[in-house]
Amino acid sequence: MAEAGATGGRGQDGPAPAPADTEPAPERAATVADGVAPAIEDPAPGSARPAFYAARQGRWRDWWTLLHPPYTAWHLSYVVIGATLAPRVTLVPLLAALIAFFLAVGLAAHALDEYHGRPLRTQIPGAVLLAVSVAALAGAVALGVAGTLRVGWVLIPFLLVGPLLVVAYNAELFGGIVHTDAGFAAAWGAFPLLTSYVAQTGTLSAGSVLAAGAAFGLSAAQRSLSTPARLLRRRATGVTGSITLADGDSLALDATRLLAPLERALRAMSWSVVLLAAALAVARLG
Repeated sequence: MAEAGATGGRGQDGPAPAPADTEPAPERAATVADGVAPAIEDPAPGSARPAFYAARQGRWRDWWTLLHPPYTAWHLSYVVIGATLAPRVTLVPLLAALIAFFLAVGLAAHALDEYHGRPLRTQIPGAVLLAVSVAALAGAVALGVAGTLRVGWVLIPFLLVGPLLVVAYNAELFGGIVHTDAGFAAAWGAFPLLTSYVAQTGTLSAGSVLAAGAAFGLSAAQRSLSTPARLLRRRATGVTGSITLADGDSLALDATRLLAPLERALRAMSWSVVLLAAALAVARLG
């Protein structure tokens, strides 16, 4: 559900070959002692790719970007983690939950987000984005109905809340109350984990609730990192400034220097959560 994506110039983050993470060597900016004001302007960071994973525009590359691969994989990992917390893990419900959340988060939420403002600057027609959103969300609901027939009424609240979160978050309904940092963390972090656990067990547990709290916290951290990264990539036209050190030296600031730690952390966190989910799946299903 994009940073659902999550989500665009507004929302999630959310995918393609990433630029190198190498941070430029510290550059000594001019200081007052040099008789020059310390100011370095970055050349139009807003003209860069809209996300570190974004591919060049056109055809299949637009669809890759739309999927926000690192973030979609990250949030699908919560589905795996939730399922593997169950006392007994059944493969079919796990696969069904993964497909359902891929349709709802990876496709429907991100397509709605792109339709609402074109934050990723794709060339996918608006009518296609809407059609994909409706079809993907319908597929997710159909899988949810099938799960309800197997598990029972306990899944009905999740079946109702899931589509509502997708639409309310990405269309910023209800005055944008869902389109917040906490809303993102709950919808893209805690909700997938709890839904997957209930699909396996038909109930909640203290352990699953605690794990949902962890997913909420990780998603909140993701949002805290991705929000300034999106601002720099999609809205900023220039960055000027410096950091004055205790020894009197200054470090010049530009978009690259500000983006590098944010996007390194996002890459590391996405890979770490995916690997954790894979390890749990292998341990429980192997």
